[in-house]
Amino acid sequence: MPYRPPLVAHEYFVADPPELPVRTRGEGGLSAVTSAELVAADGAEVMLKAVTTAEEALVVQVGVAGEGVIRVRLSEDASARPRSERAVALVTPGTYAGARAGVTPGEPIVIDAGSIRAEISLTPWHLRFVDASGRTLVEQDRGHTDISGRLRTLPFGRSSAGGSAVAYHESLAAAPDEAFTGFGESFTPLDKRGQRPVMWNFDAFGAESQRAYKNVPLYLSSRGYGVLLDSGAPAEFDVCQSTHSVVQILVPDDVLDYYVLAGPTPAEVLDRYDRLTCRPALPPKWAFGTWISSGFFVDSQERVLARARTIRAKGIPCDVLHLDTYWQKEGHWSDLRWDPETFPDPEAMLAELDGMGFKVCLWMNPYVSHLSPAFLEAAEAGYFLKTAGGEAYVADCWHGSFPPCGIVDFTNPEAVAWFQGLLRPLLRQGVQAFKTDFAEGVPHDAVAANGMTGTDLHNVYTLLFNDAVAEVTREVHGHTLVWARSSYLGGQRHSAQWGGDTYTSYAAMGSTLRGGLAHGLSGVPFWSHDAGGFTGRPTDDLYVRWTQFGALSPLLRLHGTTSREPWQFPAVEERAVEALRLRYRLMPYLYAAAVEAARTGAPMMRALCVDHPDDPVAWQADLEYLLGRDLLVAPMTSPDGTRQVYLPRGEWVDYWTGEVLAGPRYVQVAKPLEQIPLFVRHGALLPVTDPGDTVTTPAELTLVAFGGGDSRTEIHDTDGVTVVVATRDGDTLRVAVTGPKRITTVEFAPVAGAPGRAVITQENA
Repeated sequence: MPYRPPLVAHEYFVADPPELPVRTRGEGGLSAVTSAELVAADGAEVMLKAVTTAEEALVVQVGVAGEGVIRVRLSEDASARPRSERAVALVTPGTYAGARAGVTPGEPIVIDAGSIRAEISLTPWHLRFVDASGRTLVEQDRGHTDISGRLRTLPFGRSSAGGSAVAYHESLAAAPDEAFTGFGESFTPLDKRGQRPVMWNFDAFGAESQRAYKNVPLYLSSRGYGVLLDSGAPAEFDVCQSTHSVVQILVPDDVLDYYVLAGPTPAEVLDRYDRLTCRPALPPKWAFGTWISSGFFVDSQERVLARARTIRAKGIPCDVLHLDTYWQKEGHWSDLRWDPETFPDPEAMLAELDGMGFKVCLWMNPYVSHLSPAFLEAAEAGYFLKTAGGEAYVADCWHGSFPPCGIVDFTNPEAVAWFQGLLRPLLRQGVQAFKTDFAEGVPHDAVAANGMTGTDLHNVYTLLFNDAVAEVTREVHGHTLVWARSSYLGGQRHSAQWGGDTYTSYAAMGSTLRGGLAHGLSGVPFWSHDAGGFTGRPTDDLYVRWTQFGALSPLLRLHGTTSREPWQFPAVEERAVEALRLRYRLMPYLYAAAVEAARTGAPMMRALCVDHPDDPVAWQADLEYLLGRDLLVAPMTSPDGTRQVYLPRGEWVDYWTGEVLAGPRYVQVAKPLEQIPLFVRHGALLPVTDPGDTVTTPAELTLVAFGGGDSRTEIHDTDGVTVVVATRDGDTLRVAVTGPKRITTVEFAPVAGAPGRAVITQENA
């Protein structure tokens, strides 16, 4: 019998990316730039006429796009722009006063951007990037050919099929020990070496594959630089998979347009990335409290109010109630109208919830069921994406689970106004925010009002969707918070994103964590996940462990297909609630870390390489992180309650026992169910407060000293900045406080050698 492989379940997504054309046998079409001649130099940029192996004439432009940033473009026309710009500009190049294009006959051209320089050899063609000291950061691969002389890596050039150009490409050399990370919310190991990320937003059906809801064509290297691609196309990054020593970039667009960003640290790369795109939006402070969801099942006004009363009666810290799909009539999702049978008086419900201190978030998405009364209205007005024949494109956005839908066309200003007109009354009723679900479903063969194809619109569609929702939210409430599942380049302007529909397993919790770390290294600091997992019911121990992970994440939401209400897990309810109380106790520290993340662009949930970029292990340790600068969190990803934790350089204090451990090294950690593995940087000063029902802005704080040595910390809050300076004087810790906060007490963690007392001097601003 011939071998037959086992059947493997495969999900065909309504919006799978199109296949690139394939050259016929014997057809040429792979061309490489071989030489160039200078056409123009304007002081900060050079334009070159390039010749390829296919005797094409292409245009190369290399210039300064900001301090520490070099931009490289390859196209047929110097005015070519990425096709996604028809919908939204992804990158805005900056300037640098010290920029210089050095052109000396017979010498390489040098483009100087301060912290980084580009060196261009014209014949033969070669491009190299060095830091200010002359150390090579990265350079173009010189080409891998086989014994027959055929190229085995994509050169700096373009490919054609059927006589038409179909893609541009670049290959950058990779050192044998070089690590790469970023690319958006990728759930695979943090070091992407050996992987092939495709920049195409998927409904990922979980968090355990390379399919991602949120792609960002940005990567960071352990050698101290980053690469940013300006394109909304389904680009592919072959990260040393096909060839171990090369990162290959394939861009099916009208231009190859990329930036090399200097470091040397990940934080500095992200700072430069933000200058090209935007700074992260800081969520309102209440958003850092607990979000408790109705879950993905039928809800009602009566159940919502009962849930709220139970939360308050049990003293569970909570600021936001999220109402998922069933606030609308089943089968009508998402027409943004209350189901009058299950929610007969939403205004009264929202008013009562507000009186109890709850904000309310509603689920929605940009798809409208063909069964909804809103569908015909929108279709007749031309508010949906269309087929090539001009009809409303009705897509199976729910993969057969629920009725097919029309997809709102956010390239049409009238459609945007109509959609915002559905949201505005809800916000005025008292709804505070929206969960912007889906938006990965634009089919490649759809047509938008502005003429874009679905392929070109697919990735950037999520930005238009979230922009529309954020804009009307700001109009009514003064903030731009959305709770988004999909995103793309520059999406950090949408201040809350979560990791999608995870399974309920320890393995899925681990891959979810990896996704959060990668997304943080892609410029998005305010991220969350469905604590407890989404699909199915978690075991009691997993519910507690995942809630602990959520409580020490940038943002926290309890949500799933079944209830994640703590009292639905009576055997472990108190342990889960204690994790929430720990979060609220640490809120002064957490919010200060959030303010810093919004200001700098560095992630709030920091992969170890952010603070330890010279430690090779820090680029691989992807099941732990620093929350802010001083807390090392290692969620328990094993049901037996044990795991290995890597401690980076320095001394670390076990939060629960006070034991001091020195890094760098791995340690075996065992923790009972009520404790998450948590370590504090020795010498840290943590501002804390008494946990209450909701997030507040307290005037008085307690300071917890871990070691009691000389230290300094800044407490950022909505009332201003408070600076705390601690100085060790024998057995006394002298604490000087300047700013609006009053430090009433200094507690000493049970650390050997800690001082015996503290003296506080206060100077209020």
